Amino acid sequence: MARVPSSVIAASGLVGGYGVARWTKKRPLGGAVLAVAGAAAAQQWRQQAGGKAAGALSAAYVAAFAGSHPLAKKVGAWPSVFGVAGAVALASWAVADRRA
Repeated sequence: MARVPSSVIAASGLVGGYGVARWTKKRPLGGAVLAVAGAAAAQQWRQQAGGKAAGALSAAYVAAFAGSHPLAKKVGAWPSVFGVAGAVALASWAVADRRA
């Protein structure tokens, strides 16, 4: 069975976490989606690119989540989430998935 690329997992965690929180009106549930996807992506990052890269990409994932909030005030919620998800996916692909 083919492995889902870590870039897809990370981007899906950001988009899915926001979507779940918004549609269910339960922010902790969205946070759980965000956390599970982040942990799954981090595991793949560690396997594919090593611990330092996994740490840097995990920090980028958390920074993207945090940064999407002030960005949303300027461009709107969904554009913000899609923008940061795209940035994390690109970084993940460049650092880890491209090597696999």
